[in-house]
Amino acid sequence: MSTLGLRPDSVAVHSGREDLKELGVHALPIDLSSTNPLPDIESGGDSYESMATGGYPVPEGGSVYSRLWNPTVARFETALAELEHASTAVAFSSGMAAMTAAVLASTAFSQRRHVVAVRPLYGGTDHLLDSGLLGVEVTFCDEQDVARSIRPDTALVILETPANPTLDLVDIRGVVAQAGDVPVLVDNTFATPILQNPVTLGAAMSLHSATKYLGGHGDVTAGVIACGEETASALRRVRAVTGGLLHPMGAYLLHRGLTTLPIRVRAQQASARQVAGWLAGHPAVKRVHYPGSEGDPRSLLQHQMRGSGAMVAATLRGGYDAAHRLTTSVDLFTHAVSLGGVDSLVQHPAALTHRPVAPEARPSASLVRFSIGLEDPEDLIADLDRALVSHPGQQALRSAGSGLREAADRRA
Repeated sequence: MSTLGLRPDSVAVHSGREDLKELGVHALPIDLSSTNPLPDIESGGDSYESMATGGYPVPEGGSVYSRLWNPTVARFETALAELEHASTAVAFSSGMAAMTAAVLASTAFSQRRHVVAVRPLYGGTDHLLDSGLLGVEVTFCDEQDVARSIRPDTALVILETPANPTLDLVDIRGVVAQAGDVPVLVDNTFATPILQNPVTLGAAMSLHSATKYLGGHGDVTAGVIACGEETASALRRVRAVTGGLLHPMGAYLLHRGLTTLPIRVRAQQASARQVAGWLAGHPAVKRVHYPGSEGDPRSLLQHQMRGSGAMVAATLRGGYDAAHRLTTSVDLFTHAVSLGGVDSLVQHPAALTHRPVAPEARPSASLVRFSIGLEDPEDLIADLDRALVSHPGQQALRSAGSGLREAADRRA
């Protein structure tokens, strides 16, 4: 059936399943074949060439080889694209594989070597761009400086909104206007397609670390980019050459995860609002970072998003010591990186996900980030209340922590 005109909840359940009736199955099938029989040399060769250059399998030639194409992955891509209101999508083995492919496809095929990146960004993305590994030159800037940062050889503008880990909002339409003819990539991981659709706002690519909310259960690592067909062709070409295709079992888990994405996001968001409100009134908390919690004069939540999401960050009074006590004292929250799963997580970005980021762009050592899951919010609040109480008998901090604490004091 067509999902055209359906609301997101219905699209999430039915998208990417158009061929199941013809196959005579109800549950999503998983094709684990690493190679496929060839009908003959000519048609098999034509299909191989088509996929290796960014196209689709030739019907009479088959899928040939799993590095180039897999039907289980393709179903997930169709489903995600429909949720994102995009023409198509391309799935990868991880979010960083997707980001790497996006940069390579944008720079190599345009013969332009410059990228503009709006900070803050996820630490892995920031580190990738700053490392020089991809052979590109990067200008990091604030949202209002995108136009001034564009050069004749600029191939791509990258932004993340809400941003990791401070939940800063960036005006997608505004950045697209500043970028002009330069394509814009939006990391949409925190918002998900349920709360934000960057492609409809003018972005060329909407990227997800699918490991997070799309899967939702902490059991798959993946990335995916929703985009137009021309961009997708370039991305598939990079994927075919570099071998970054998502494994079909991961695609199956992600496709299944999409069916509950809308209700998970709404339930987690409702709890996050409650937790954020409670944190804002706690004497140990200096500032809560949550979209809308301190007002938004540009009304981005109204014209860009359909909700604040389920990620919360807090700057604690007491600096690194307080952050260390909190992350090691929680019981219901799991102290772990990643986010978007059904269970709640807490982590310290400066010491973990954003540790490789340049010091001037690294989050404060006083900041902790929460991913709110599906537990009862009152239980989560009780856990945080216990953990925010000072424990005089706390073990001595590790020497590595002392350096972070000193850095935080210098920034304070």
